Parts: sequence; structure tokens; C-alpha cells
Amino acid sequence: MRAVLSVVIPTLNADAALPACLAALIEGLEAGLIRELIISDGGSGDGTLRMADEAGAVIVQGAPSRGGQLRRGAHVASGEWLLFLHADTVLPVGWAGAVRDQIVRGGPAYFRLGFDATGLMPMLVAGWANLRSRLFGLPYGDQGLLISRADYDAAGGYRDIALMEDVAMARALKGRLAALPLRVCTSAARYQADGWFLRGMRNLALLARYFAGGDPARLAARYRASK
Repeated sequence: MRAVLSVVIPTLNADAALPACLAALIEGLEAGLIRELIISDGGSGDGTLRMADEAGAVIVQGAPSRGGQLRRGAHVASGEWLLFLHADTVLPVGWAGAVRDQIVRGGPAYFRLGFDATGLMPMLVAGWANLRSRLFGLPYGDQGLLISRADYDAAGGYRDIALMEDVAMARALKGRLAALPLRVCTSAARYQADGWFLRGMRNLALLARYFAGGDPARLAARYRASK
């Protein structure tokens, strides 16, 4: 199989997390899977763009909005398949084989979630995320999204909205998402800063308001004001 995968990573002042994320991609390069790396930046003022340039990434710049950044990154991607990945998420050993197998099977997919922290609360939060993904077809962006260009375009692409762009995409895919048999490791920093329970309840409340028709821009403003 020729290199068919474009990896798209949205960034904003991500130089602390980005090295580990990029290092895990080497497996895909060695497997001949990755066609290109695209860093879609939202105005970083740290070393993010320097790291992206040193990694040989295609750099796209624009306003800081994760949905918009993902959309702009996808727009310039030339791969037949796209892997959307957050800068603070690290792919596990063996991911290239799992992705290759899913490409052969066809259909969009996501990774199971894990955190770079141990203890009961990280286990419970990750467990809920994985259960939500399996039962309701709602993986979040920190779990990664593998999707063919054809399916991405048919779903209308990522929406340029202030919040819930990952949920909007999952709903557009109408329950077609499959779980890959590996866990990514994503940063627990925000949960540790806000408190595991408080942040989890806040995320659940935002999801409920979004499903009830809440405007993503207003939800994002309320979220920022509550921090």
C-alpha cells in the first residue's frame, strides 16, 4: 500500500506537548503509511511553528478555532485517508498496523482513550469516554479520528464552530464509527488543573446544552467564563 495517510494536527502554543505527539508518528513513516503531516496553527507565539517546520510539516495558519483549524488542514491534505490528532495526544505502539487494517476494512474509526495519569479518576473518566463512544457513537477529538477523504467530504467536513466540532462530526457520521483496538495517551493536565469531577461534569453539561440546541459560540464563552 502506498502512503495514503495525511495527519492533521491543530495547534496553539503546543510546543510542550508536540514533541511526544510527533515522535509517535515515526512509526507511520517507517511503515510507509504517512503521506504528509499538516500542522494547522491558530496563532502560536511559542516554538510550535519552529518544531513543525523542523518536522517537515505543511503549515497552515489562521484564526484560533479548533473546528476551523481542522477544516483548513483537511482542505490542503492530499491523502486518500485523514487522521485528525490533537497535539497533546500520543499514538500507541502498533498504531500504524491498526490504521492500515482499518483502511483495508474501510469506514471511519477512532482510538480508545487513555490518560498520562494513574489512579481511580483517570480510569473512570477514560472508561466513561470509551463507553460513550461505543454506545452513542460520540468519540471526542482527543481520541483521534481516522476517516477517508470520501467519507469526510460526504459528512461535510469539520464545522468551523467554537466548540463541539468533534461531536458535530461524529453525529454527521451517523453511527458508522468503529473503535480501533488500541488506546491513545492524552494529557490529563486540564483535568488535573480543574479537578477531575468538576471538569467531567462541566463537559457533560456542555454536551447536554449542545444537544438541546445551544449555540457553540455562547457555550464556548460560558465555558471560558467558568474557568
